[in-house]
Amino acid sequence: MAAIAAFLKNAWNKEPVIVVSCAIALVGVALPLISPITKYTGMINSAVPYSYPVPVRDDGNMPDVPAHPAESKGKNLDWLKNM
Repeated sequence: MAAIAAFLKNAWNKEPVIVVSCAIALVGVALPLISPITKYTGMINSAVPYSYPVPVRDDGNMPDVPAHPAESKGKNLDWLKNM
């Protein structure tokens, strides 16, 4: 640990701009991994359909197609409303 501290102190004394830029890059890489926003963004993206639903005529033999566009089929987004 002392060697790392000595290296950082020496690097800061010689090239502070490079040390700061490396620190910013490290924070930029690590922040999305530890951010709680990443969790909720993934949950929203998994609940929203990838393609826009096209109206389909129901012949009575399609249980996965809603009969009306306002009919709730698919994943529930109540957790988003309650945040």
